[in-house]
Amino acid sequence: MELGISSFGEVAPAHVAGSDRGAAQRMQELLALAKLADEVGLDVLALGEHHRSDFIISSPEVILAAVAAITKRIRLSSAVTVLSSADPVRTFQNFATVDLISNGRAEILAGRGSFIESYPLFGYDLNDYDELFVEKLSLLLKINASEVVSWQGKHRAAIAAQGVYPRPVQPKLPVWIGIGGTPASAVRAGKLGLPLTIAILGGAPERYVPFAELYRESAQQAGHDAAQLPLCLNCHFHIADTSKQAADEFFPPYSQLMNRIGRERGWSPMDRRHFDFLCGPEGPLFVGAPQEITDKLLNLHSFFHNTRFLAQLVLEGIPHQSVLRSIELFGTQVAPAVRAALGIQQANLTPSEPTQA
Repeated sequence: MELGISSFGEVAPAHVAGSDRGAAQRMQELLALAKLADEVGLDVLALGEHHRSDFIISSPEVILAAVAAITKRIRLSSAVTVLSSADPVRTFQNFATVDLISNGRAEILAGRGSFIESYPLFGYDLNDYDELFVEKLSLLLKINASEVVSWQGKHRAAIAAQGVYPRPVQPKLPVWIGIGGTPASAVRAGKLGLPLTIAILGGAPERYVPFAELYRESAQQAGHDAAQLPLCLNCHFHIADTSKQAADEFFPPYSQLMNRIGRERGWSPMDRRHFDFLCGPEGPLFVGAPQEITDKLLNLHSFFHNTRFLAQLVLEGIPHQSVLRSIELFGTQVAPAVRAALGIQQANLTPSEPTQA
């Protein structure tokens, strides 16, 4: 099982036209944590695209290119690329460029996004929410498979025998599908035989097992070898030397983030009692000391048989040194223990060699 980190690049909104020093500092911190993740032997770094004042990552591939230049082996992915409001040609070109800089470490995690700001920002109608994703995914996959492309759709100008360049180092860019709990999306990924990432950001992880089962069943029915398809899980995450320290560091910024989003979506406010429950053995938050996190990862694997786990960090409100310590503990204590328990030899696998444990 591959182990990695993901981030949305949370930041305190500055609401200024320029000279955003908070964003500049957070960007440097992102690069520092990416470099450390590579150094301590984690397998994946994934950055999520948003178009809001409280996140700084609007172009994951630009930051991943910077990370590619200062790392050696860690794989570089989006989490997610909001493909519905993007141009698949430009998306492919950007990630192919990251692949060239990183010597074959780029991946695309495509999704429809958990926020809707990008749709009006780039001139798309939310009524076309699902149709946009289906159409643009088909174009992206066609570009990935062929140097010269002919294509026609509804929401983008047609392409007539045009070459799309540059081409990546890898034979094809790995394209994953990211979902948050929609059965139809799991079925789509399975039918296409694409790797799937399930974001478990609320509710007991066991509740998401049917999505993994639906994904594998759909793949099998479509003629794919479901046993060979990678499956990733993404959960909020923070490790410290003690369980109490981890919870005390993570609760204030996490509850502030979730309550801010909750006010937009009508969720009930989160208090410490609810938070502590979510951190428990059956909850979705991976917050605690190294042994607790190790046990919880192995328990999660027993339900899903996932091939990858992404630890989603929260950056705003947690001291940078505490975030770095969390990554250090993940790479030096948790990851070796998980790999040993699953009998995994650490390796920088190519897309044609997915981890199967």
